[in-house]
Amino acid sequence: MTGSLFAAARACLDAATPEAKLDATFAAAEAFARGELDLPGDAPPPEPIRMPGRPARPKLVHPRELPKRGFGTPEGRAAFVHAIAHIEFNAIDLAWDAAYRFRGLPHAYYADWVRVAHDEARHFAMLRARLRELGHDYGDFDAHNGLWEMAEKTAHDGLARMALVPRVLEARGLDVTPGMIAKLRALGDDATADILEVILREEVAHVAAGSRWFRWHCAQRGLDARATFRRLLAEHARGVLYGPFNTEARLQAGFDADELAALEAQAAS
Repeated sequence: MTGSLFAAARACLDAATPEAKLDATFAAAEAFARGELDLPGDAPPPEPIRMPGRPARPKLVHPRELPKRGFGTPEGRAAFVHAIAHIEFNAIDLAWDAAYRFRGLPHAYYADWVRVAHDEARHFAMLRARLRELGHDYGDFDAHNGLWEMAEKTAHDGLARMALVPRVLEARGLDVTPGMIAKLRALGDDATADILEVILREEVAHVAAGSRWFRWHCAQRGLDARATFRRLLAEHARGVLYGPFNTEARLQAGFDADELAALEAQAAS
C-alpha cells in the first residue's frame, strides 16, 4: 500500500463491516509502519465529520434503553462482552478520525494514533472471537453511540478532542476494568478476564497519547494545561464523569494530581 495516510484513514473510517474495517486498519497501520504512507502538505482538507461506516447491526439506541444485565447468566455475560466489543469498534474509528481530521501535526502524533487504531482493531477481534465462543456475534445486542457523539462535538478542535475523548471517555475504562476483571475471575470466566487484562494494559498507553498531545496543543497556544482541562470538563463532561477513579492507572496515563482533583470535583458536582 502506498499513498497518503489521510486517504488510508478515510478508507478505514468508511469501511462498513467489521471484516472490512479490520482488514483496512491492519493494512494501513502496517503500511504506515513501513513508511509507505506519507503526510502530504497539499492534501485536500478533511471532510466534515459524519457517521463512520458501520454494519446495520447493532441497533443504536439511547443508553437508557439498554437493559441492565448482570454477569451471572450466559446471556448477561455475552451482552457484557458485546458492550466492550462495541466500545472497541468505535475506538478504531476514533483513532482513525484523530489521524484523518487534524492536519499539520508532528509525525509522532500520527504514529501514535495509527498505533492506537491497530491496537483497538486487535482488541475488537479478540472480543468478537470470545463473543462467538459464547454463542453470539457482534450486532446481536443493541448499543449506544456516546463515544462517536463526543467525536462530533470535538471535530473542530484537536485540543478538545485530546482532552475529552482519550482523557475522559476512554479513560473511563481504566477506572472500571479492574473491577470487571475481578468479577469475571470470581465467576470462573478467565478467558474474558484475560482479554480485559490485555486491553487495560494497552489502554493506559492510549490515554497517555491523549495526555501527551493535549499538552502539546496547550503549549502551542500558550495555554495552561491544568486550567484548560478544568474548563473543558466543566463545559463538556457533565453527566459523563463518574468516580471512583483509578488513580494509579491515570497517573501512568499522564494525569497529574491537579487534574485528578478536577475530575473528582466535576464528578461530585
